[in-house]
Amino acid sequence: MNLHEYQAKELLKKYNVPVQEGIPVDSAKAAEEAYKQIKVQTGNSFAVVKAQIHAGGRGKGKIQGTEQRGVEVGKSSENVKQIASNILGGTLVTIQTGPAGKVVNKVLVAQDVYYPGANPVKEFYLSILLDRAKGQNVIMYSTEGGMNIEDVAHDTPDKIFKEWVHPGGKLLPFQARKIAFNLGLSGEAFKNCVKFVTNLYKAYTDLDCGMLEINPLFKTSDEKIIAVDCKMSLDDNAIMRHAELEALRDNSEEDPTEVEAGKYNLNFVKLDGNVGCMVNGAGLAMATMDMIKLSGGEPANFLDVGGAANAQTVEAGFRIILKDPKVKAILINIFGGIVRCDRVAQGVIDAYKSMGNITVPIIVRLQGTNAEEAKKLIDESGLKVQSAILLSEAAELVNKAVG
Repeated sequence: MNLHEYQAKELLKKYNVPVQEGIPVDSAKAAEEAYKQIKVQTGNSFAVVKAQIHAGGRGKGKIQGTEQRGVEVGKSSENVKQIASNILGGTLVTIQTGPAGKVVNKVLVAQDVYYPGANPVKEFYLSILLDRAKGQNVIMYSTEGGMNIEDVAHDTPDKIFKEWVHPGGKLLPFQARKIAFNLGLSGEAFKNCVKFVTNLYKAYTDLDCGMLEINPLFKTSDEKIIAVDCKMSLDDNAIMRHAELEALRDNSEEDPTEVEAGKYNLNFVKLDGNVGCMVNGAGLAMATMDMIKLSGGEPANFLDVGGAANAQTVEAGFRIILKDPKVKAILINIFGGIVRCDRVAQGVIDAYKSMGNITVPIIVRLQGTNAEEAKKLIDESGLKVQSAILLSEAAELVNKAVG
């Protein structure tokens, strides 16, 4: 579950992680009022207006049809109001959103840490995520902040540092000091960085984050270390341990079909292909998608109905797949170990009858528990559903459907 910048910063503050302060708003008038508050608090006439979407590259991105960037410094209340008006309701296109972009519903009016006259400052990069190859959390950091870390890794790999931490343990003091030292810090900034990294790692583990990225990590002119931007992703499988965080989910930022699938506890990911697939088990789903590609098609989705599937969940998955206009065929490949094949078959029949006028070919391969009963249900339903016994037979039918 991805969070907006302003949400992530509020969580970090609870762990005593210093952040660039700001006020989230959803109207130009509110942005103007937020600017006035910030000016009183800081004495600075500059404020930063930041589009709040679940994507990076906002500063270089532009609102469709305009030259308005997703992040811009305002110099007066009227200026901030105009920038917010230009951004809110517009579609921001960045390198991460693709050409479709994302609609901006909120902006963050934040303190400007780059105001004219400030003493020389420094930007760093720091992120925490799971290194699956090592089975450990890794803190990745660099002296080159404020830019794409991919470019830094490609052009100057020697400026990328990594510190691994066992998931069952804490970040040790010597590791935090090592990070501050490699960033070239000393004196008060060194001490503040050690505290920052220690508290940030605790936030990462306590909140069950999947990824936590600070870019830029900022050293101010008075030796403070603060998070100017923050991208935070929470592990969906751990949300049950943080009921209060579920309220932070922004469904408008997620694919509507994936949101609907979540209501039925379906594991669904939308893809760009032409063959919809419904499978039970992640391994079988991956093998099925490979088979679809080998047969000349492209998977339109990843849909795992799980071991507790019943007629209702199968019908819901069926409806979700058919909402994609690119789908030319549907392959249902179920191995009945825990789930009963006849339940799946009944779900397909119910969905087919209730939806009506289904024009795409449907290929069903059911093996395992109650497979014979399932085949009988489908054969006697009178529906235009093609059945297969072997995976190779299913592949041939898919090839005919999309050929």
